[in-house]
Amino acid sequence: MKNRIPVLASIVMAMLVASMDSTIANTTMPIIAQELGGIELYAWVFASYMIFSTVMAPIAGRISDIFGRKKVFAVGIILFMLGSILCGSAHTMVQLVIFRAVQGIGAGVMNPFPMIIAGDLFTVEKRGRIQALFTAMWGISAVLAPLLGSMFVEYATWRWIFYINIPICLLSVLLLLPYREVYEPKRSKVDYTGALVFTAGISLLLLMTVVDIGTFFYLSGAAGVLLLIVFYKYEKKLASPIVPLNLFRNKPVAWMNLNSFLAYASIFGGASYLPMFLQKHGYSLFMSGVAMLGMSVGWMAMSVPAGKWIGRFGYRWLMIAGNAILVASGIWFLQLSPASGFWFTFAGSVLMGLSFGLLSAVS
Repeated sequence: MKNRIPVLASIVMAMLVASMDSTIANTTMPIIAQELGGIELYAWVFASYMIFSTVMAPIAGRISDIFGRKKVFAVGIILFMLGSILCGSAHTMVQLVIFRAVQGIGAGVMNPFPMIIAGDLFTVEKRGRIQALFTAMWGISAVLAPLLGSMFVEYATWRWIFYINIPICLLSVLLLLPYREVYEPKRSKVDYTGALVFTAGISLLLLMTVVDIGTFFYLSGAAGVLLLIVFYKYEKKLASPIVPLNLFRNKPVAWMNLNSFLAYASIFGGASYLPMFLQKHGYSLFMSGVAMLGMSVGWMAMSVPAGKWIGRFGYRWLMIAGNAILVASGIWFLQLSPASGFWFTFAGSVLMGLSFGLLSAVS
Protein backbone atom coordinates (compact mmCIF):
# COMPACT_ATOMS: atom_id res chain seq x y z
CA MET A 1 0.00 0.00 0.00
CA LYS A 2 1.20 3.53 -0.85
CA ASN A 3 1.43 6.36 1.66
CA ARG A 4 2.22 4.03 4.54
CA ILE A 5 4.31 6.60 6.41
CA PRO A 6 1.47 9.16 6.90
CA VAL A 7 -0.88 6.41 8.09
CA LEU A 8 1.79 5.06 10.46
CA ALA A 9 2.29 8.59 11.79
CA SER A 10 -1.47 8.84 12.34
CA ILE A 11 -1.73 5.73 14.47
CA VAL A 12 1.46 6.55 16.39
CA MET A 13 0.12 10.02 17.30
CA ALA A 14 -3.22 8.51 18.36
CA MET A 15 -1.37 6.07 20.62
CA LEU A 16 0.75 8.88 22.02
CA VAL A 17 -2.16 11.09 23.10
CA ALA A 18 -4.13 8.14 24.51
CA SER A 19 -1.16 6.88 26.54
CA MET A 20 -0.21 10.37 27.73
CA ASP A 21 -3.71 11.11 28.93
CA SER A 22 -3.73 8.02 31.12
CA THR A 23 -0.85 9.55 33.13
CA ILE A 24 -0.55 13.30 32.44
CA ALA A 25 -3.17 14.15 35.05
CA ASN A 26 -1.23 12.34 37.81
CA THR A 27 1.04 15.23 38.75
CA THR A 28 -1.48 18.00 38.04
CA MET A 29 -4.59 16.52 39.66
CA PRO A 30 -3.89 17.88 43.17
CA ILE A 31 -3.79 21.40 41.69
CA ILE A 32 -6.90 20.77 39.58
CA ALA A 33 -8.83 19.35 42.55
CA GLN A 34 -7.82 22.34 44.66
CA GLU A 35 -9.06 24.79 42.00
CA LEU A 36 -12.29 22.97 41.14
CA GLY A 37 -13.10 21.65 44.61
CA GLY A 38 -14.40 18.14 45.30
CA ILE A 39 -11.23 16.39 46.46
CA GLU A 40 -13.39 13.37 47.34
CA LEU A 41 -13.76 12.77 43.58
CA TYR A 42 -9.98 12.70 43.07
CA ALA A 43 -9.79 8.99 42.19
CA TRP A 44 -12.84 9.19 39.91
CA VAL A 45 -10.98 11.37 37.42
CA PHE A 46 -8.71 8.39 36.74
CA ALA A 47 -11.32 5.66 37.26
CA SER A 48 -13.91 7.05 34.82
CA TYR A 49 -11.29 7.23 32.07
CA MET A 50 -10.05 3.68 32.66
CA ILE A 51 -13.50 2.10 33.05
CA PHE A 52 -14.88 3.44 29.79
CA SER A 53 -11.71 2.87 27.79
CA THR A 54 -11.67 -0.76 28.97
CA VAL A 55 -15.35 -1.40 28.24
CA MET A 56 -15.30 0.28 24.82
CA ALA A 57 -12.31 -1.62 23.39
CA PRO A 58 -14.11 -4.94 22.66
CA ILE A 59 -17.23 -3.07 21.50
CA ALA A 60 -15.16 -1.08 19.02
CA GLY A 61 -13.71 -4.30 17.65
CA ARG A 62 -17.19 -5.67 16.98
CA ILE A 63 -18.42 -2.41 15.41
CA SER A 64 -15.41 -2.42 13.07
CA ASP A 65 -16.67 -5.72 11.61
CA ILE A 66 -19.69 -3.75 10.35
CA PHE A 67 -18.21 -0.37 9.36
CA GLY A 68 -14.50 -1.07 8.90
CA ARG A 69 -11.47 -0.22 11.01
CA LYS A 70 -10.66 3.14 9.39
CA LYS A 71 -14.05 4.72 10.12
CA VAL A 72 -14.25 3.41 13.69
CA PHE A 73 -10.67 4.43 14.45
CA ALA A 74 -11.33 7.96 13.09
CA VAL A 75 -14.50 8.23 15.20
CA GLY A 76 -12.47 7.21 18.25
CA ILE A 77 -9.92 9.98 17.60
CA ILE A 78 -12.70 12.55 17.20
CA LEU A 79 -14.45 11.40 20.40
CA PHE A 80 -11.16 11.60 22.25
CA MET A 81 -10.62 15.13 20.94
CA LEU A 82 -14.16 16.11 21.98
CA GLY A 83 -13.53 14.70 25.45
CA SER A 84 -10.28 16.70 25.65
CA ILE A 85 -12.11 19.93 24.75
CA LEU A 86 -14.76 19.23 27.38
CA CYS A 87 -12.17 18.36 30.06
CA GLY A 88 -10.30 21.59 29.38
CA SER A 89 -13.52 23.57 29.84
CA ALA A 90 -14.65 21.83 33.06
CA HIS A 91 -15.59 24.09 35.98
CA THR A 92 -16.37 21.44 38.62
CA MET A 93 -14.91 18.07 39.55
CA VAL A 94 -18.20 16.39 38.66
CA GLN A 95 -17.95 17.82 35.15
CA LEU A 96 -14.33 16.73 34.87
CA VAL A 97 -15.19 13.16 35.90
CA ILE A 98 -17.98 12.99 33.28
CA PHE A 99 -15.82 14.53 30.57
CA ARG A 100 -12.94 12.15 31.38
CA ALA A 101 -15.42 9.34 30.76
CA VAL A 102 -16.04 10.79 27.27
CA GLN A 103 -12.29 10.88 26.76
CA GLY A 104 -12.06 7.28 27.93
CA ILE A 105 -14.72 6.23 25.40
CA GLY A 106 -12.62 7.77 22.64
CA ALA A 107 -9.45 6.08 23.90
CA GLY A 108 -11.25 2.73 24.12
CA VAL A 109 -12.47 3.04 20.54
CA MET A 110 -8.95 3.95 19.34
CA ASN A 111 -6.87 1.43 21.26
CA PRO A 112 -7.66 -1.85 19.42
CA PHE A 113 -6.67 -0.60 15.96
CA PRO A 114 -3.05 0.64 15.79
CA MET A 115 -1.54 -2.87 15.69
CA ILE A 116 -4.28 -4.14 13.35
CA ILE A 117 -3.78 -1.28 10.89
CA ALA A 118 -0.01 -1.67 11.14
CA GLY A 119 -0.50 -5.34 10.23
CA ASP A 120 -2.24 -4.21 7.02
CA LEU A 121 0.57 -1.81 6.15
CA PHE A 122 3.69 -3.85 6.84
CA THR A 123 4.96 -7.37 6.26
CA VAL A 124 5.41 -9.87 9.08
CA GLU A 125 9.18 -9.29 9.00
CA LYS A 126 8.77 -5.56 9.72
CA ARG A 127 6.05 -5.83 12.36
CA GLY A 128 8.58 -6.42 15.12
CA ARG A 129 10.07 -2.98 14.47
CA ILE A 130 6.61 -1.44 14.45
CA GLN A 131 5.82 -3.10 17.79
CA ALA A 132 9.05 -1.66 19.17
CA LEU A 133 7.96 1.78 17.92
CA PHE A 134 4.61 1.44 19.70
CA THR A 135 6.33 0.37 22.90
CA ALA A 136 8.62 3.38 22.60
CA MET A 137 5.56 5.65 22.38
CA TRP A 138 4.37 4.38 25.76
CA GLY A 139 7.83 4.97 27.18
CA ILE A 140 8.02 8.47 25.71
CA SER A 141 4.57 9.33 27.05
CA ALA A 142 5.53 8.08 30.50
CA VAL A 143 8.50 10.45 30.46
CA LEU A 144 6.81 13.44 28.80
CA ALA A 145 3.45 13.38 30.57
CA PRO A 146 4.56 14.38 34.11
CA LEU A 147 6.91 17.07 32.79
CA LEU A 148 4.38 18.53 30.34
CA GLY A 149 1.69 18.53 33.02
CA SER A 150 3.84 20.45 35.48
CA MET A 151 5.03 22.85 32.75
CA PHE A 152 1.48 23.71 31.67
CA VAL A 153 0.35 24.36 35.23
CA GLU A 154 3.35 26.50 36.17
CA TYR A 155 3.60 28.56 32.97
CA ALA A 156 0.06 28.53 31.51
CA THR A 157 -2.97 26.67 32.91
CA TRP A 158 -3.77 23.07 33.71
CA ARG A 159 -6.42 23.17 30.97
CA TRP A 160 -3.67 22.86 28.38
CA ILE A 161 -2.95 19.29 29.47
CA PHE A 162 -6.19 18.54 27.62
CA TYR A 163 -6.16 21.24 24.91
CA ILE A 164 -2.76 20.03 23.65
CA ASN A 165 -4.54 16.94 22.31
CA ILE A 166 -6.66 18.96 19.85
CA PRO A 167 -4.02 19.71 17.15
CA ILE A 168 -2.50 16.23 17.51
CA CYS A 169 -5.88 14.54 17.04
CA LEU A 170 -6.75 16.73 14.05
CA LEU A 171 -3.43 15.93 12.40
CA SER A 172 -3.90 12.23 13.17
CA VAL A 173 -7.29 12.20 11.41
CA LEU A 174 -5.87 14.02 8.35
CA LEU A 175 -2.92 11.63 8.07
CA LEU A 176 -5.31 8.67 8.26
CA LEU A 177 -7.12 9.72 5.05
CA PRO A 178 -4.71 7.95 2.62
CA TYR A 179 -5.43 4.60 4.32
CA ARG A 180 -7.35 2.44 1.84
CA GLU A 181 -8.85 -0.40 3.80
CA VAL A 182 -10.13 -3.49 2.02
CA TYR A 183 -12.82 -5.21 4.03
CA GLU A 184 -16.15 -6.96 3.71
CA PRO A 185 -18.88 -5.92 6.16
CA LYS A 186 -19.74 -8.77 8.51
CA ARG A 187 -22.75 -9.44 10.62
CA SER A 188 -21.62 -8.90 14.17
CA LYS A 189 -23.81 -8.65 17.26
CA VAL A 190 -22.55 -5.96 19.60
CA ASP A 191 -23.10 -6.66 23.30
CA TYR A 192 -24.28 -3.18 24.33
CA THR A 193 -26.37 -4.59 27.19
CA GLY A 194 -23.42 -6.41 28.73
CA ALA A 195 -21.25 -3.31 28.47
CA LEU A 196 -23.92 -1.14 30.12
CA VAL A 197 -24.51 -3.59 33.00
CA PHE A 198 -20.77 -4.05 33.62
CA THR A 199 -20.11 -0.29 33.60
CA ALA A 200 -23.02 0.37 35.97
CA GLY A 201 -21.91 -2.39 38.35
CA ILE A 202 -18.31 -1.19 38.57
CA SER A 203 -19.41 2.44 38.90
CA LEU A 204 -21.73 1.65 41.81
CA LEU A 205 -18.97 -0.22 43.62
CA LEU A 206 -16.59 2.70 43.11
CA LEU A 207 -19.28 5.08 44.33
CA MET A 208 -18.75 3.56 47.79
CA THR A 209 -15.37 5.32 47.91
CA VAL A 210 -16.87 8.84 47.79
CA VAL A 211 -19.90 8.57 50.08
CA ASP A 212 -20.15 8.37 53.84
CA ILE A 213 -20.88 5.04 55.46
CA GLY A 214 -24.62 4.79 55.78
CA THR A 215 -27.70 3.57 53.95
CA PHE A 216 -26.61 4.82 50.52
CA PHE A 217 -23.14 3.31 50.99
CA TYR A 218 -24.57 -0.18 51.53
CA LEU A 219 -27.23 0.20 48.84
CA SER A 220 -24.61 1.24 46.31
CA GLY A 221 -22.39 -1.70 47.18
CA ALA A 222 -25.24 -4.21 47.10
CA ALA A 223 -26.52 -2.88 43.76
CA GLY A 224 -23.01 -3.02 42.29
CA VAL A 225 -22.49 -6.64 43.36
CA LEU A 226 -25.96 -7.58 42.09
CA LEU A 227 -25.31 -6.03 38.67
CA LEU A 228 -21.98 -7.84 38.35
CA ILE A 229 -23.74 -11.13 39.15
CA VAL A 230 -26.36 -10.29 36.50
CA PHE A 231 -23.52 -9.48 34.08
CA TYR A 232 -21.88 -12.86 34.76
CA LYS A 233 -25.15 -14.78 34.24
CA TYR A 234 -26.01 -12.78 31.12
CA GLU A 235 -22.58 -13.19 29.50
CA LYS A 236 -22.64 -16.97 30.02
CA LYS A 237 -25.70 -17.23 27.76
CA LEU A 238 -24.32 -15.19 24.84
CA ALA A 239 -22.60 -16.70 21.82
CA SER A 240 -20.48 -13.55 21.39
CA PRO A 241 -20.06 -12.00 24.86
CA ILE A 242 -18.12 -8.81 25.52
CA VAL A 243 -15.99 -10.84 27.93
CA PRO A 244 -15.39 -14.50 26.90
CA LEU A 245 -15.78 -16.00 30.37
CA ASN A 246 -14.75 -19.48 29.20
CA LEU A 247 -11.17 -18.16 29.02
CA PHE A 248 -11.10 -18.14 32.82
CA ARG A 249 -11.50 -21.92 32.86
CA ASN A 250 -7.91 -22.01 31.71
CA LYS A 251 -6.00 -21.74 34.99
CA PRO A 252 -2.87 -20.05 33.57
CA VAL A 253 -5.04 -17.42 31.87
CA ALA A 254 -7.11 -16.91 35.03
CA TRP A 255 -4.01 -16.48 37.20
CA MET A 256 -2.44 -14.18 34.62
CA ASN A 257 -5.50 -11.92 34.64
CA LEU A 258 -5.71 -11.89 38.45
CA ASN A 259 -2.02 -11.07 38.69
CA SER A 260 -2.34 -8.29 36.12
CA PHE A 261 -5.33 -6.82 37.96
CA LEU A 262 -3.49 -6.65 41.28
CA ALA A 263 -0.22 -5.43 39.74
CA TYR A 264 -1.79 -2.65 37.68
CA ALA A 265 -3.95 -1.58 40.61
CA SER A 266 -0.76 -1.14 42.66
CA ILE A 267 1.09 0.69 39.93
CA PHE A 268 -1.70 3.08 38.93
CA GLY A 269 -2.53 3.71 42.58
CA GLY A 270 1.05 4.66 43.33
CA ALA A 271 1.36 6.86 40.23
CA SER A 272 -1.87 8.67 41.13
CA TYR A 273 -1.17 9.44 44.79
CA LEU A 274 2.61 9.89 45.09
CA PRO A 275 2.50 13.35 43.40
CA MET A 276 -0.21 14.41 45.86
CA PHE A 277 1.94 13.25 48.78
CA LEU A 278 4.99 15.19 47.57
CA GLN A 279 3.02 18.37 46.85
CA LYS A 280 1.39 18.25 50.28
CA HIS A 281 4.82 18.13 51.89
CA GLY A 282 6.38 21.14 50.22
CA TYR A 283 7.64 19.89 46.87
CA SER A 284 6.80 21.80 43.70
CA LEU A 285 4.62 20.46 40.94
CA PHE A 286 7.70 20.08 38.73
CA MET A 287 9.64 18.09 41.34
CA SER A 288 6.69 15.76 41.93
CA GLY A 289 6.68 15.14 38.16
CA VAL A 290 10.42 14.45 38.19
CA ALA A 291 9.89 11.92 41.00
CA MET A 292 7.48 10.06 38.72
CA LEU A 293 10.23 9.85 36.10
CA GLY A 294 11.78 7.21 38.32
CA MET A 295 8.96 4.90 37.30
CA SER A 296 9.67 5.58 33.63
CA VAL A 297 13.40 4.98 34.14
CA GLY A 298 12.75 1.62 35.79
CA TRP A 299 10.16 0.64 33.19
CA MET A 300 12.40 1.35 30.19
CA ALA A 301 15.45 -0.23 31.84
CA MET A 302 13.58 -3.48 32.44
CA SER A 303 11.31 -3.71 29.39
CA VAL A 304 14.21 -3.67 26.89
CA PRO A 305 15.94 -6.88 28.09
CA ALA A 306 12.69 -8.54 29.27
CA GLY A 307 11.81 -9.70 25.74
CA LYS A 308 15.11 -11.59 25.49
CA TRP A 309 14.73 -13.08 28.97
CA ILE A 310 11.38 -14.68 28.07
CA GLY A 311 13.10 -17.22 25.82
CA ARG A 312 15.81 -17.88 28.40
CA PHE A 313 13.86 -18.05 31.67
CA GLY A 314 10.22 -18.46 30.59
CA TYR A 315 7.13 -16.50 31.57
CA ARG A 316 6.65 -18.07 34.98
CA TRP A 317 9.95 -17.07 36.56
CA LEU A 318 9.85 -13.58 35.09
CA MET A 319 6.36 -13.07 36.48
CA ILE A 320 7.52 -14.24 39.91
CA ALA A 321 10.48 -11.86 39.72
CA GLY A 322 8.25 -8.95 38.65
CA ASN A 323 5.84 -9.59 41.52
CA ALA A 324 8.74 -9.85 43.99
CA ILE A 325 10.04 -6.44 42.89
CA LEU A 326 6.51 -4.99 43.14
CA VAL A 327 6.16 -6.33 46.70
CA ALA A 328 9.58 -4.84 47.52
CA SER A 329 8.41 -1.45 46.25
CA GLY A 330 5.28 -1.75 48.41
CA ILE A 331 7.39 -2.49 51.50
CA TRP A 332 9.61 0.46 50.57
CA PHE A 333 6.64 2.84 50.37
CA LEU A 334 5.30 1.58 53.69
CA GLN A 335 8.23 3.48 55.22
CA LEU A 336 7.19 6.71 53.44
CA SER A 337 6.82 9.69 55.78
CA PRO A 338 7.05 13.49 55.55
CA ALA A 339 10.74 13.18 56.46
CA SER A 340 11.51 10.65 53.70
CA GLY A 341 12.38 13.24 51.10
CA PHE A 342 12.49 13.38 47.32
CA TRP A 343 15.16 10.75 46.67
CA PHE A 344 13.44 8.16 48.83
CA THR A 345 10.28 8.59 46.74
CA PHE A 346 12.28 8.58 43.49
CA ALA A 347 14.02 5.31 44.43
CA GLY A 348 10.70 3.68 45.27
CA SER A 349 9.33 4.84 41.91
CA VAL A 350 12.27 3.21 40.14
CA LEU A 351 11.54 -0.06 41.95
CA MET A 352 7.88 0.12 40.93
CA GLY A 353 8.90 0.91 37.36
CA LEU A 354 11.22 -2.10 37.23
CA SER A 355 8.33 -4.36 38.21
CA PHE A 356 6.02 -2.71 35.67
CA GLY A 357 8.57 -3.14 32.87
CA LEU A 358 8.92 -6.83 33.64
CA LEU A 359 5.24 -7.62 34.23
CA SER A 360 4.04 -5.71 31.15
CA ALA A 361 6.39 -7.81 29.00
CA VAL A 362 4.99 -11.14 30.24
CA SER A 363 1.33 -10.29 30.98
